[in-house]
Amino acid sequence: MGMCWKRAVDEVREFLGPSSNGSAMKKLQLVMIGNGMAGVRTLEELLKTAPDLYDITVFGAEPHPNYNRIMLSPVLAGEQTIDEIVLNPLHWYARHGITLHLGKAVVRIDRARRVVVAADGTEAHYDRLLIATGSTPFVPPLPGRELEGVISYRDIADTEAMIDAARTHRHAVVIGGGVLGLEAANGLRQRGMSVTVVHLAAWLMDRQLDRTAGGLLARTLGERGLSFALVSQTAELLASPQGRVRAVRLQDGRELPADLVVMAAGIRPNTALAEAAGLLCQRGIVVTDTLQSVTDARIYAVGECAAHRGVAYGLVAPLYEQGQVCATHLAEHGLGRYTGSQVSTKLKVTGIDLFSAGDFMGGEGCEELLLNDLRSGVYKKLVLRGNRLVGACLYGDTHDGPWYLDLIRSGRPVAALRDGLIFGQAACESLAALAAPAGNTPATSTFTPRRPALQGA
Repeated sequence: MGMCWKRAVDEVREFLGPSSNGSAMKKLQLVMIGNGMAGVRTLEELLKTAPDLYDITVFGAEPHPNYNRIMLSPVLAGEQTIDEIVLNPLHWYARHGITLHLGKAVVRIDRARRVVVAADGTEAHYDRLLIATGSTPFVPPLPGRELEGVISYRDIADTEAMIDAARTHRHAVVIGGGVLGLEAANGLRQRGMSVTVVHLAAWLMDRQLDRTAGGLLARTLGERGLSFALVSQTAELLASPQGRVRAVRLQDGRELPADLVVMAAGIRPNTALAEAAGLLCQRGIVVTDTLQSVTDARIYAVGECAAHRGVAYGLVAPLYEQGQVCATHLAEHGLGRYTGSQVSTKLKVTGIDLFSAGDFMGGEGCEELLLNDLRSGVYKKLVLRGNRLVGACLYGDTHDGPWYLDLIRSGRPVAALRDGLIFGQAACESLAALAAPAGNTPATSTFTPRRPALQGA
């Protein structure tokens, strides 16, 4: 630690500039590769605490300022426009003196010279480098994947391509029944296309839902006009005489008509640039609790491209948490450590309320509390291990999702809440008030239940 601090001090001294009083200091150079949500949030936090420490240069491969990527599905569905999802317009960068290179993908990091090089030859020197390159879609190695009309779903260009296709074509197949695939399918259906989702597992969103919730989701989306081929694997994509995709052939021999095929089979951390620069990558750029690369302490990484304690996160909340910690260290405050995140999932399809968090599948050593009202489309499953809530899966009524997530994250004992736990926070508070002696209003976490415990499933 002492040597690291000495090195940091020496680096700062290198940039002391001449002045009449000898106290002026040349700004350090911070370069960020990637212009997405995780990286720009890091800059926002940095500018709050150390607005004058760096000259900042940003390279973005897309020709757009930072936008809310998770709102691409409402754009596809026609509920919002591209302009409405922009988070940091161009004037934000100008106001903060940030040099912005849009549409310039960085192709090389020269760690010896501390320079990044873009595809067009643009170079930028760095004292600190922040890599926020995000992820790339996983495209299965299927015959026909190079055909016209076969695309992935990751950015504005993909979204615009799908909107254009929906104007002139009728049949779409989405490969992958996870969150991204269902959002694409719903948007294309609302654009008037006939859509079939091909999914390898036995139920939709099998990584975020249990079988019951996945079945309810399929029922609801089916009522909206979507079709599903579950427990199905794609064999190849078939071409029309004009070279455009015309059908998807499954392993069982079925053929699904398709003028458009959307690959939504998952993502992979975008680490090619970091690997070429010699940074250790294992399912992402391996970083410490300060979000510094374990290979080069001058280089930081946040977002989907980073692997922290073996985990590469793909949701916004943990990426923002990473950005907050990273910013404190870039600001040279040396405060805070990122120790990982407890994540939750919410599907962004209008009219569908769905939430999951923690170990919602349960298993040996766990107990489940269930509420299943199929007629009204409400399903709740809570998983307890010992005296603590460790997982939750909600469908149809997600009002208490944030409260359950807080209980999971905090690890608070929930024995005193058990009678009302499946009914939510308000029910627990009401039972606490009934159980309290006159004149007392105990916290919901300490009341003594008087009703028989709800039976676990």
